[in-house]
Amino acid sequence: MKKGHRMNTTALNTSRRQFITRAAAGSGALVVGFSFAAPATAASAPTLAPPKAVAKDLVESFVAIGRDGHVTVHVGKVDLGTGTRTALAQMAADELDVAFERVTMVMGDTGTTPDQWMTGANLTIAQGGTEMRRACATARAALLERASARLGLPVADLVVVNGTVYAKADPARQVGYSALVAEAPLALKVDPKVVMKRASEYQVVGQSVPRVDIPARLKGEFTYMQDFRLPGMLHARVIRPAALGAPLQGFDDSEAKHVSGFLQTVRKGDFLAVLAKTEWGAIKAMRAMKVNWGPGTGLPEQASAFDHWRTRKVAKTEITQKVGEPEAVLAAVAAAPRRVKARYDFAVQTHASLGPSCAVAQLKDGQLTVWTASQATHSLVDEIAPIASVPKERIRCVYLDGAGCYGRNGHEDAAADAALITTLTGHTVRVQWMRDDETARAPKSPPRSMDFEAGLDEQGNVLAWNSDFWIALNHIVAFKPLDFPLLSATETGLPKPGNWVGFLFQNAGIPYQLPAVRVHTRHVEQAFFRSAHLRSPGRIENSFANESFIDELAYAAKADPAEYRRRYLKDPRALAVLDKALQRAKWQSRVGPNPASAQAAGDVLRGRGVSYLRYNNTITYVAAVAEVAVNRKTGEIRVERVCVAHDCGQIINPDGTANQVEGGVIQTVSRTLMEQVRWDSQQVLSTDWATYPILRHDQVPRVEVDLIDRPGEPSWGAGEPTACAIPAAIGNAVFDATGARLRAVPFTPQQVLAALGRPAAA
Repeated sequence: MKKGHRMNTTALNTSRRQFITRAAAGSGALVVGFSFAAPATAASAPTLAPPKAVAKDLVESFVAIGRDGHVTVHVGKVDLGTGTRTALAQMAADELDVAFERVTMVMGDTGTTPDQWMTGANLTIAQGGTEMRRACATARAALLERASARLGLPVADLVVVNGTVYAKADPARQVGYSALVAEAPLALKVDPKVVMKRASEYQVVGQSVPRVDIPARLKGEFTYMQDFRLPGMLHARVIRPAALGAPLQGFDDSEAKHVSGFLQTVRKGDFLAVLAKTEWGAIKAMRAMKVNWGPGTGLPEQASAFDHWRTRKVAKTEITQKVGEPEAVLAAVAAAPRRVKARYDFAVQTHASLGPSCAVAQLKDGQLTVWTASQATHSLVDEIAPIASVPKERIRCVYLDGAGCYGRNGHEDAAADAALITTLTGHTVRVQWMRDDETARAPKSPPRSMDFEAGLDEQGNVLAWNSDFWIALNHIVAFKPLDFPLLSATETGLPKPGNWVGFLFQNAGIPYQLPAVRVHTRHVEQAFFRSAHLRSPGRIENSFANESFIDELAYAAKADPAEYRRRYLKDPRALAVLDKALQRAKWQSRVGPNPASAQAAGDVLRGRGVSYLRYNNTITYVAAVAEVAVNRKTGEIRVERVCVAHDCGQIINPDGTANQVEGGVIQTVSRTLMEQVRWDSQQVLSTDWATYPILRHDQVPRVEVDLIDRPGEPSWGAGEPTACAIPAAIGNAVFDATGARLRAVPFTPQQVLAALGRPAAA
């Protein structure tokens, strides 16, 4: 192995006991604070830090050094349970030359943190972290200049250790950061050309520092959004129709008024809510309301949803990737000695966050403050302003951890609900969604349908590759007000926007070097449901199709699927992750389905499948091998083991990175095997865990991860890429086990039995 390409390996055989044991290893870590002093209780209001500079070109927007030498770092990104609170603190500690324990992160508070765009697109470390590092490096350079003047020595003769500047020749001559900032605050511009630390100088980056939030989470002391309280606040429940788009025609709240603690009914247009002194009172009042809804807008037949998707109005088309002229590619496919065709579909799915969305809003002296678990607090200010009729300059959104996200679920809706009720009533209000709200009414991922065709020569080599994608139109332009289709916005008569999704064409282009390629995307103007991002948006669907089809070509070419991929990969880093995953899985080369299946006497057949991608075809490299057991009698698929090799450049926190890879595997096994939104002609039928099942603890596979660390290379994200490799790896493994191809996610038992040509199990 070449120097600098360190392999970090971690294995997960997930059980509740082992999870707690691993997490508890960090129990001695510093618990990083928020922008308020302590977890809020009903008896004491949290203390909000006073607003400060937030311009992204100012050092003081990012870095504050206290009189005790403690460093507070402010970032616009948030930690969605991914461990970035810890990783970013590691980066700041190294860049500033202070101890990790002396760094406190403040995240996503629009009153005190710069707008670094939303937390998403796998950019928290790469983009948000780099901007923060540059500010920290500028601060360090300025402090060294001040120390040089104070000590009368050139900067080259100074060294910084844990926030204290020493003379190299005489360590007794020293001055601390706290003394240097006491002279004047760090009121200077971020230097875009500042020299940042080299990888060889890192002390904390690259170490598996225990996550600072885990001890409080395990002890039940962590303040989630759902736990947050303000003195005197009231509780609200919003009442919405089951049928999509149904208008409010009237209501009778006479029975609700008899509920203990009921205060009032709140209505504006089609927006309807009840307000009570207690949460249970709000729930009872909601259930006591008699509401008359008009007809809904209707939904297409689910059985033919993908065919319907292909007939919807297309706003634009484009060639996403081409090698050679598109017309020539089509001609090459048509003229090839052998042609392979396939169609792939990917279902509508939802976040189904374990904890329903929640928010608290307070209007005081004309200032609206909203506590929210939104991953996009800065853009949420713009979205709330027209709904609450409050100027955005008078709105502050403060982030608190929710119960899962990875895309926009109901958090923004709950925040807008709370803001609207607060401004209509003048009361401080907490809005908690119900389970059916979260599962049925939160935004969905749009469907995906894809056609593939390739031409092969007599030896099985690819002559030309052509693919067509039907994707949702990108409606994200500049985060204008109401870019995101919040329910309370449309219910109160504000203009209805389109799909809140973007960049869904990413990874439609293939990572393989082929002689002729045409990738064509059709942007469907409007999805069936409110659409928003769901983990690895677009990339997971596109990678599923690409990696399934390359597997089909390998079989047509009578080649081992791993060898066939290697044939068309030239990037050494791509080959490294592929080879590492194959090595970990002890891959045995073969053509076609597992020969052991033909001799299998029982109902269970086993196989393995491989998948590879580079996220966005520009950043993180991932390869995965899935091992599955398929019951040919019931159609059930059990994913037993997944081996992942992962290269995201310079690793900030190896254990945290491995956690993200493991989580990506587990969540996506669930999405691949069972998750799909169900509906009828009027409403969503997936309203709870029975109607939208997710993976159970006893279904979690063994996950083994190899991290390829590349010190000195840019650090890319690890939260989203692995998920993209899983559906195809599972589908390819099912083919290896059974000889049957699965081309539509999720891979339900019914689909498996149909592919096997067997009747549905009784």
